[in-house]
Amino acid sequence: MKLSEYAQYDAVGLGDLVARGEVSPQELADAALRACAAVNPQINAVIETWQPELSGIAPALERGSPLAGVPFLIKDVGVTMAGRKIEFGSRLAHGFTAAADSILMRRFREAGLATLGRTTTPEFAWSGTTESALCGPTRNPWDPARGAGGSSGGAAAAVAAGIVPMAHATDAAGSIRIPSAAAGAFGLKPTRGRVSNGPILDEAIHGLAAQLGVSRSVRDSAALLDAARGADAGQPFSIAEPAGSYLAQVGVEPGRLRIGVMAQAWGGQRTSPSILGHLAEAARLCESLGHAVEEAALPLGCSWDAFVHASSVLWAANIAAWIDDMAAATGRRIDLSTLEPQTLAVYRTGHGIRGIETVRALDLRNAVTRSVAAFFARYDLLLTPTLPDLAPPIGSYAAGAETMDGHQWTERVMGGSPFTPVFNAAGAPAMSVPLFQDAASGLPIGMQFVAPAGREDALFRMAGQLERGLPWTSRQPTIWAGKA
Repeated sequence: MKLSEYAQYDAVGLGDLVARGEVSPQELADAALRACAAVNPQINAVIETWQPELSGIAPALERGSPLAGVPFLIKDVGVTMAGRKIEFGSRLAHGFTAAADSILMRRFREAGLATLGRTTTPEFAWSGTTESALCGPTRNPWDPARGAGGSSGGAAAAVAAGIVPMAHATDAAGSIRIPSAAAGAFGLKPTRGRVSNGPILDEAIHGLAAQLGVSRSVRDSAALLDAARGADAGQPFSIAEPAGSYLAQVGVEPGRLRIGVMAQAWGGQRTSPSILGHLAEAARLCESLGHAVEEAALPLGCSWDAFVHASSVLWAANIAAWIDDMAAATGRRIDLSTLEPQTLAVYRTGHGIRGIETVRALDLRNAVTRSVAAFFARYDLLLTPTLPDLAPPIGSYAAGAETMDGHQWTERVMGGSPFTPVFNAAGAPAMSVPLFQDAASGLPIGMQFVAPAGREDALFRMAGQLERGLPWTSRQPTIWAGKA
């Protein structure tokens, strides 16, 4: 298969070719590896590749999986694959190998996905850009002088550049949605508890983290959630499963929805004029599709500063534990030879957190969750920009980090992407839709839609309608495997 042909398909489209016998899984894997070789040196999105295991594809085809045989990449955090490295973007974990598959990895295998490599992440996934000391900066395929967002920047850049049509990603403060907006991909963060983090974790980062992926098309993410969803034995809770498949929802008209629009976030960076203009355009698009759209305010349930501090407590305490565990496993020292300055600062802050601070942070998480839920008593969806501005230049994001403590680093991260982390705390599903491009730079601009907890179906219906109304999959970045 020629790369110009391969790169035109989304994941479900490639899966259909496999199901009809028009192309073999090995041919697709070879095409993906050639695509990676062609463009990855320019964007640094993929850490390593390998020949995928294909033995599970035939059973997946028999079960009717729409993703059987589709090339796939996993992020260097969140999911473990037996016998493969997971380094968390850190020199501290360099060379660390997973002993077993996580629950989510088993589900990827059961779906017949042909996993053939690992994508970059910032160190321990705690940054809004993907520029680690271990791997170097991941560059935006639309402008390699810009970042690709974080923490799933490698996944989004790989998808945007046509290496694979879909890749695994995680999101604990916006890490699916931020890079999707920066790189022009579609990304949906599921409801808390929809996708298992087991067996090692139950609620990752005290419930802030979720896992799924980024994709070229809406239906790809829907099919991936169908494959990934569901509780496993020992999970602390489960949520109601949808009546049918998420994939089927993409083609269903959503009906007339009440959509609240919020132009400015609770804190952090103010929304730029360019983004505000496109938000207004998104609101007009929704109105033209028959929805009732109005400006809205979403009360946070606390001050922005209190929210950021509580999030910092949860992040720092968890990262400190991860670092201690990894240092014990690798025998390495915990200092600037193994950690970046901001990560070491977060580690030290985490070790100073008292138990009562964690309890108070979880109380605040509850307040935010209930405040967000109350908003959806009036509205079906919330529309915001995903990011307040365009993707920043490489090297600018962490400026001055060497003088920060852990709380100050969290203020930096959340201040740069203030629309996204609230919905991690609330556990609500949220998606970034790549509707627009900046007129001056050509960089992608994503819009975030949020639904009540458990209503991914509403998001997929809305996303499908938007994709039909304003298609984006034909857009090609400067660095694109289809041109190789």
